[in-house]
Amino acid sequence: METIERLAERATLMRESLQKSQTVTETMVTILGSFDHRLSALEAMMRPTQVRTHSIRKAHENIDKVLKSCDVILAQFDLSRKAEAKILRGPHEDLESYLEAVDQLRGIIRFFTTNKGLKASETVFIHINGLLSKAILNLEEEFKNILLMYSKPVEADRLFDSFPNRTRPSAGSSGDGDSSGRIHSPHHGKSLENPPPPVALIPPRVLPLLHDLAEQMVKAGHQQQCFKIYRDVRASILEQTLRKLGVEKLTKDEVQKMQWEILEAKIGSWIEFMWISVKLLFSGERKICSQVFEGIDIIKDQCFAEVTVNSVSVLLSFGDAIAKSKRSPEKLFVLLDMYEIMRDLQPEIESIFEGRACTEMRESALSLTKRLAQTAQETFGDFEEAIEKDATKTTVADGTVHPLTSYVINYVKFLFDYQPILKQLFREFDGGEDTESHMASVTMRIMQALQTNLDGKSKQYKDAALTPLFLMNNLHYMVKSVCKSEANDLLGTDWVQRHRRIVQQHANQYKRIAWGKILQCLSVQGGDGGNSSVISRAMVKDRFKTFNVQFEELHQRQSQWTVPDSELREYLRLAIAEVLLPAYRSFLKRFGPMIENGKNPQKYIRYKAEDLDHMLGEFFEGKTAGELRR
Repeated sequence: METIERLAERATLMRESLQKSQTVTETMVTILGSFDHRLSALEAMMRPTQVRTHSIRKAHENIDKVLKSCDVILAQFDLSRKAEAKILRGPHEDLESYLEAVDQLRGIIRFFTTNKGLKASETVFIHINGLLSKAILNLEEEFKNILLMYSKPVEADRLFDSFPNRTRPSAGSSGDGDSSGRIHSPHHGKSLENPPPPVALIPPRVLPLLHDLAEQMVKAGHQQQCFKIYRDVRASILEQTLRKLGVEKLTKDEVQKMQWEILEAKIGSWIEFMWISVKLLFSGERKICSQVFEGIDIIKDQCFAEVTVNSVSVLLSFGDAIAKSKRSPEKLFVLLDMYEIMRDLQPEIESIFEGRACTEMRESALSLTKRLAQTAQETFGDFEEAIEKDATKTTVADGTVHPLTSYVINYVKFLFDYQPILKQLFREFDGGEDTESHMASVTMRIMQALQTNLDGKSKQYKDAALTPLFLMNNLHYMVKSVCKSEANDLLGTDWVQRHRRIVQQHANQYKRIAWGKILQCLSVQGGDGGNSSVISRAMVKDRFKTFNVQFEELHQRQSQWTVPDSELREYLRLAIAEVLLPAYRSFLKRFGPMIENGKNPQKYIRYKAEDLDHMLGEFFEGKTAGELRR
């Protein structure tokens, strides 16, 4: 019972406690609700202050931005002021600083172009643009002035000194018996392959300045003005240099009317001009053009093309006039010289005049090379025909070597000087590789054509003895010349031996014709079966008289004849003496006493054998009649 009561009491106490907790909770809820209301009111009261604080913070941020923008704008104005001062001073004092000022102006224009919202930007933009335009005009003037100041025609001596092995003969010299009249020695190759020392057309230290000026002008859209200034100055200087060098513009008609000696000298000079122009002038112009317009490909190639086009045209037009002029044998070697220099220079021409802008000049040079080759080939063909058909009536009265023979032999010698280039021609036009055989065949045909012509000329002599002497002289000259030249290896031993035998045959024929009759006078055969005892004194006298007359006539005539080769001349005298003197001594020994014992023996026996031998030493000396009389 007690337990229940205790439990009841505890339950009552717990109920009371719960009621008190509920009351406290409700009271706390009431109090907290009151706080929430107050906080809401406080928050409402604080909101305007918060808004003002945010606005103030934003304002400060905007002020900072404006101040920073002002600093940037002021910096631009400061740059503009400094750049303007440099521009107004002009580029002469400090070009590098001037160019920096131009770049600064461009930067300022870019700044205001991207900040068009600025109130003052349009005004500033107009001012800076005007200042930049003025600066660019000054740069154009400076570009032109620097080009003019440092672009001077190169003196001819400097250019000629660069030409390898320069041995230019004077007009009219013909060299060692060169009856072809050729005065220009072939350069033939190897010495011209070495690179020449460079010639500074513009001082290297100036080129970076010119490049910077050109770059600024192009950036400003003034590339055409830049192009025109450079082209006009450099083209004029290049043309002046060529004129100082001796280059002249000649038409085909003017070339055709020139005397050969003058024309040949001009061709020799033209070969030098071409080498100097390509190796030094055109290559130099390409280098400075590339440096001045480096990175400005829009005008670089076109500018170089227009600087050089007139000069190239003048040089090639002369070569073209020669190639198209009337063909003649003496022109072959200069044509080969011209072809060789053009062919040697062709790779460099292709390299220097690369690009689309220079297409016409490359093609013109290649066309001239081909035309020279074609004309040389045709001239070479004409030569063989001209030898065989040479109808000149000129005879050499003394039977010596005919001018045609020396001309042709010298021609052949020069052909061998030109073997490499001739073989190149043979390959190009005949397509064969056996150029050695072709060269031998051509040489043999030329020699045969000469022999055929000489045979015809030999028949013009009235004195039958002079015909074989003339042929002997000319054929001996041919053989000896071949043996001393490269033709010996090409024509071969058989050709030489065969023609030596022909020379011997002509010598033997001369002896028979010239001395057969006089030897008959010294024959001991009489009219009676060869018995010398029946030869009367009268007959002996008549024989001596006839011998004297004939020998004196032979001496008079044949001392005026010429055997120019000393060895051949001595051989022929000995050959005559070996036949004549023994016969004379024998006749004199047998029949001399018949006259010596008679009246006036000196009237019939005028000569001793020693006298005849001495007189034979005067044969074939080419003496005049006046010399013989003295």
